[in-house]
Formats: sequence, structure tokens, C-alpha cells
Amino acid sequence: MLVTFYGVRGSIAAPGPSTVKYGGNTSCVHVRLNTGINLIFDAGTGIRKLGMKMRHNDEPLLLLLSHGHWDHIQGYPFFDPIYQPGREIRVCQGVDSNELALKAILDQMDGSNFPVAAEDLPSKITTVQEVDEYLNQQSFRTIRKTLNHPGGGNAYRIEEDGVSIAYITDNELDPPGEPQTTYGEWVDLCQGVDLLIHDAQYIENDMPAKHGWGHSLISQVRQLAVDSQVKNLVMYHHDPERSDAELDEIAIESAKYFKSNNSMIGSYIAAEGLSFELTARKDPKVSTIDLHNN
Repeated sequence: MLVTFYGVRGSIAAPGPSTVKYGGNTSCVHVRLNTGINLIFDAGTGIRKLGMKMRHNDEPLLLLLSHGHWDHIQGYPFFDPIYQPGREIRVCQGVDSNELALKAILDQMDGSNFPVAAEDLPSKITTVQEVDEYLNQQSFRTIRKTLNHPGGGNAYRIEEDGVSIAYITDNELDPPGEPQTTYGEWVDLCQGVDLLIHDAQYIENDMPAKHGWGHSLISQVRQLAVDSQVKNLVMYHHDPERSDAELDEIAIESAKYFKSNNSMIGSYIAAEGLSFELTARKDPKVSTIDLHNN
């Protein structure tokens, strides 16, 4: 299983000199399974560069949306495979308002807000309505949980050949009021995963002003990793105001935190091009990919 990050920023794209190291594109993660299946988590602006890499093959694609907010769908009209005749693309999002949420990714291509209309695309795009039924038929195992985020959405745990990852973005571990998913349920979902990718948009100084906005504190995510006994943690969905220098400091603080807890968890800050090759019963091999040369 190969996991590669193409967009790591939350809320809005944040290009500029202060975000060059980690990247300014919004959410998109590519997972290539051992069977050759391509899973794409979210279609933020990072999906454009992924599409450039995938334009020269005809492999089927499965797009798993966490939810339909703009920073998770706004790159879709710039995804090269949707312009390939006959290219098979399936789109899944499992929320109560699934049909409306799936429409959102296509409705932005209405010929007015975007010059190409969705109905004119030459690719073969299917929106999956019965998400659980469809995923249960696949060669990999999927477990989903409802996000604690305004408007809902889903987190995913994917398992294949003894390897597991969890993709949990736009999730508030300690929301005001009754949570859709409790902290204990998150611990259960993440238990022992090889790679936990979790929303870590906020720091303590962001509170209480942003409590209830649907994102987690970095400190909460680190604790979740310890409580769930994950092998590796990638902190993801960075605030658009968070600079490279600030993320460097968070990386140092996180390493100290895990060391002080006598934890062997590998701790990483999500960066465009960061890639993990996960092999059953082995720790991930980590490499950084130069996306401009691939």
C-alpha cells in the first residue's frame, strides 16, 4: 500500500513563501492498494497535481469524499482524468444527505461557475448511492465513522493485506454538545493502525473562538495516537495561517511529547509529496517525492 499526500491544507488554499515546505494545496491523499486499486481521499486543490500524474493511464479510480465542503471538492474540475474519454471514476460520500452532497462536486461545473459543464465530460463518472453495500463488495475492508463536523461527513479506516490506515479529517475530538462519534469510538476506530492521518488544524490559542468549528487541537490528536496505540501519526489539514516555521516547531514539540510518553509512535507533519509505503508486518518506509518530476 502506497500513501501519498497531494494537498494538506485546510479551509482554503494558502500558496506563498511561508508555505513552500509543507504546501498550500487543500485536501487530497492518494492510496494505491496492492491490487492496483486507486483510492483518492478528497478532491481539494491538491488533486490537480495527482491528475497530472494519472493522465497517461486508464486505471479505474475511486474517490472517497470525507464531506462536501469547498476545500474538499474545489480541485475536482481541474482533475485531468475526468477529461479522458471512457475513464471510469466512482465517487462516494456517505452522509445522510448523500445525494445532495454528491451533486455538489458536479454542480460546481455548471457552465457558469466553470466553463465546462459536468454533463459534457467524456469520462464515465458514477456517483455511488449505496455506499456501504458498494464498499463491502471490494477486495479491501472499509470501516466508516461519522465526523464531528458541521454538515457531517465520514472518516475511513482501510485495511488490506494486514496493513491499515485511518483517514480522519475535519473532525473535532472534543466538540461542544453531543458528539456524533465519541472519543472512545475514535480510539476503537484507530486502534493499532499503521498510519493515522488526522485533522490537526488548531492550537490552544485558537480556542475558545473556534470551538465547534469542526477541527481538532494538535494536542488532542497526539493523545488520540497514544490512546489508540497507532504506529505512525500524520498531522493533517493545516490551518491556512500556519507557516512552515510554525509547523516545524509543532514537529519538534510532537517528537518531545511522544518521547516523554515513552512512545515509539512515528510523528509526521503532512507535506505535499510525503509518501509512505506500507508493507504487512513491517514499519512504513518513508520517502519524500518530488511531485514536479513524477
